[in-house]
Amino acid sequence: MPDLADGVTHFQRDVFPTKASLFAELAAVHAPHTLFIGCSDARVVPELITSSEPGELFVVRTAGNIVPAYGPGGDGTAASIEYAVAVLGVARVVVCGHSGCGAMTAVAEHHDLTGVPAVAQWLRHTDASAARAVRRTDDAVSALVEANVVAQLSNLATHPAVARALTRETLTVEGWVFDIPTGAVTVAEHAGGVSTPAA
Repeated sequence: MPDLADGVTHFQRDVFPTKASLFAELAAVHAPHTLFIGCSDARVVPELITSSEPGELFVVRTAGNIVPAYGPGGDGTAASIEYAVAVLGVARVVVCGHSGCGAMTAVAEHHDLTGVPAVAQWLRHTDASAARAVRRTDDAVSALVEANVVAQLSNLATHPAVARALTRETLTVEGWVFDIPTGAVTVAEHAGGVSTPAA
């Protein structure tokens, strides 16, 4: 297992000095251009996939890149979306799913989640995705990954800050699917979950 303290030492000694001016600027300015909502999966690293520098992405990561529809009471995901859009004024939101997603695999293959009740409850947010997914016997998980991204875009639009920004045309939203073994990123169309190459 890698020593995280050694990683910090490497950052402070070798990485930070090369970006010292950027961090000096970031100490006073927080102006990301994109809210990136991705999966908590350790293999999906938004800054690496997008070749982004510190300060460019406001990142929210949840199991299954799930965005619950807006509701009373609020939660951490809703608060992060609201802050990014209404306060930071991001111009773009990306919801990114990925191949081999454990959350989508559990739903598609009907895994027994009684031992992880919080996970089971969280994955109830994918009920609409599962209902919309085109059931392909060859790859039900991939179909659900795509359908889930499209469903989360719909949920995202229920958040008042997002709805207002979309109405004012100050915000664009899109869904991506990242393929881990190839590094390919495709854009999930809002209708039907059909994917096309990302620009």
